[in-house]
Amino acid sequence: MSTSPQLHGLRFAFGTLSVLPVRVSRWDRVAARGGMLCAPLVGVVIGGLAAAVGLALLWLGSGALLAAVGSAAVPAVLTRGLHLDGLADTADGLGSGKPAEDALRIMKQSDIGPFGVITLVLVLLGQVAALARAYDDSWARGAVAAVVAAVVARLALTLAARAGVPAARPEGLGAAVAGVVPAGGAAGAVAAVLVAAVGSGLLVGGHGPVVAVVAVVVALAASELLLRHCTRRFGGITGDVFGGLAETAATTALVVLTFGV
Repeated sequence: MSTSPQLHGLRFAFGTLSVLPVRVSRWDRVAARGGMLCAPLVGVVIGGLAAAVGLALLWLGSGALLAAVGSAAVPAVLTRGLHLDGLADTADGLGSGKPAEDALRIMKQSDIGPFGVITLVLVLLGQVAALARAYDDSWARGAVAAVVAAVVARLALTLAARAGVPAARPEGLGAAVAGVVPAGGAAGAVAAVLVAAVGSGLLVGGHGPVVAVVAVVVALAASELLLRHCTRRFGGITGDVFGGLAETAATTALVVLTFGV
């Protein structure tokens, strides 16, 4: 029995965007298209696990700060830190001020430069501070924030893989997924996440739905600005840029969600 394209897409999404034990059986443009369209579903799983860890720590009496650290650590663990590494490499490449070829070479190096270190520290501090504020207000707000951030982070990857966005290199993840998502598919993914954001906001009450939608929109706007800057500087996207986009979207969403607390 042949496996459906949808299942291949799910395998591609979970196999490339997480460390969950999913075997990628196809590595072609069709599977990549399905995988990038399914990327927000990976965020649902990772965000759900992050929220579960945070809630478990709160139940054990840890306090909001340690719960926030736990929730922030889960996405890093479940991606082997690849998105954070990509963020650091992107910061080093952009901060170098060198031409595209030299900047891409800097990004491929295994070490992390000063721009990368500073960016990682600030981003992780921002994520933990925002999650701690949300958990301190209510367990539900913290859990919703963890899930929304994880989903919008992967939605940013769906949009970055849309048609018209080139790859900076002929190899790597960036080249494998560049331009695979049609415009209609990207718009559909955004619409689905916005509807889900409204639903998640209802769980916390008050202005929760509005704040959740605003968080998604602002996070996507921030990642889009970074995407456009990277395509201008590097000539396209790379796997590192994908990581930078994901962490930028997640952090922005978390910060915006704190204003609704």
